[in-house]
Amino acid sequence: MVRPKIKFVCMECGTESPKWMGRCPGCQAWNTMTEEIEAPSGGKGSPGRGREGAKDPPRSIAQLEAGREPRFSTGFGELDRVLGGGLVPGSLLLVGGDPGIGKSTLLIQMSHALALRELTVLYVSGEESAGQVKLRADRLGTLAPRLFVQCETNLDRVEDAVESVRPDFLVIDSIQTMYGPDIPSAPGSVSQVRECTGRLLRLAKGRNMATVLVGHVTKDGSIAGPRLLEHMVDTVLYFEGDRHHTYRVLRAIKNRFGPTNEIGVFEMAESGLREVPNPSELFLSERPLGVAGSCVVASLEGSRPLLVELQALVAPTHFPSPRRMTAGWDHNRLALVIAVLEKRMGFFFQNHDAYLNVAGGARLAEPAADLAAAVCLASSFRDVPTRPYDVVFGEVGLTGEVRAVARAEQRVKEARKLGFKRVILPAGSMKGWRPPPGIELIGVHTVADALRAALDQG
Repeated sequence: MVRPKIKFVCMECGTESPKWMGRCPGCQAWNTMTEEIEAPSGGKGSPGRGREGAKDPPRSIAQLEAGREPRFSTGFGELDRVLGGGLVPGSLLLVGGDPGIGKSTLLIQMSHALALRELTVLYVSGEESAGQVKLRADRLGTLAPRLFVQCETNLDRVEDAVESVRPDFLVIDSIQTMYGPDIPSAPGSVSQVRECTGRLLRLAKGRNMATVLVGHVTKDGSIAGPRLLEHMVDTVLYFEGDRHHTYRVLRAIKNRFGPTNEIGVFEMAESGLREVPNPSELFLSERPLGVAGSCVVASLEGSRPLLVELQALVAPTHFPSPRRMTAGWDHNRLALVIAVLEKRMGFFFQNHDAYLNVAGGARLAEPAADLAAAVCLASSFRDVPTRPYDVVFGEVGLTGEVRAVARAEQRVKEARKLGFKRVILPAGSMKGWRPPPGIELIGVHTVADALRAALDQG
C-alpha cells in the first residue's frame, strides 16, 4: 500500500512546506499551516504543463487593441453601479459576507431578474436542499422558468450540468462546499478551494459565462480559505450590514472591470432586498435638529457622495481612565481628534468620557470625517448645538490645520440636493470649481476657524 504524501499549506498565502511550521515562511503569519494530502499528478482538474497551450505570442503593448468589454444589466441599479455598469460575460466574481446577511437572497433575486431577460441561469446550492431553495423562491417570487437549480457539491457533476444546461450565468453557493473527487482532501480545505476555483475560472473563461462564487467569512470578517482565492477572481464584493438595521451595503474591494470601493445600498424587507437609490435620505431620516453633539458629514464612498449624521457625547467620568468609544468610525482617529482639540484648542478631556457614533449603523473610513468629529465633540463638550442645516467635512492635521479632501464639488452638490444651506469645508478644496447657487460655502484653514463657524449661533 502506497502511503499518501503529506504537505502543509498556509491558509493565508498558500505557501507549501514538507513539514509543519509555527510561522509561515511566506507571509510570516503564525499558526496558519494546515495539513493537506498531495493530489496525484495528472488529475482531471490539473492543467497540462505542455507547450500546446501557448498559442498567443508576445506582442508590443502599442499593437494591442483595447476592446470595450460588453456588459448586461443585473436588474439592480445599485448592483450595476458596484460592478461598473453591469456583469461582464466570462468574469468570475466572489461575494462574501456574514452568515444570514442576505448573500443568497441577493443572488437568487439577481438570477430571477436575468432569467426574465431570456438568459439561462444555473443556481448551484451546496448548502441547502431543493426544498429549502424552493421555499425561498416562493417567498421572494423568483420563479422564472429559465432559472435552473441544482443541489450538488461534486464539481464533476456541476460541470456536467453546465454542459447540459449551457447557462449564461452561473452561481456557486458556496465555494467552500465544492470538492473535486481527484483531490483527497475535505471540502473547504486549501487544496479543494484552490483547485475548484481554478476549474471554475477556466470554465467561465472558456464558455464566456459570468460566474459568481459565494465565499464564507471568518470571525474577523475576511473570506475564509487561502488568500489566493481573492487573487484568482476578477471581482471581490463584500456584503456588509448590521443585524439591528435593515439596510445592507455591497462594497467592491477588487474589480478588474470597474472602480473599487464603490458601494450599493439595499434594504432588507419581507419580499427580499430592495434598492435604496438615495441612501443619504435614509441615514438622515431620523436626525434630531438643534441638539448639541450632532453634525452632518459629507463622506465619499467610491464615486458616490454620502451624507450621514455623526453624534458625539462628552460626559464627566468618575474613573481614573476616561473611556473612548466609537461605533462606525476608527477608534484611533477619535484619539487623534481629541488630542488636537486638547493641545491646539484648550479643551480638557482628561476627566471626560467621549463617545462617537455614526447614526444609522453606517461606517466611515476616510479622513474627511475628522472635522465633523471635532465639531461634534466640541459641541457636546460646550453643550452648544450646531446649526441644523450645516454640512462639515475636512481632514484634520496634528497641528490643527484643515487639509483639503478629494471631490469636494460632488459633496457640496449632494448637500444642496438634500436642502442644506451651508457647507464648512477646507479652504484648499474650494479651488478649481464654481459652487452651485443656493448654498453658502465657508472655507476654513484651522479647526479653530471651523468651530467658530459651526458653533456661532448668531
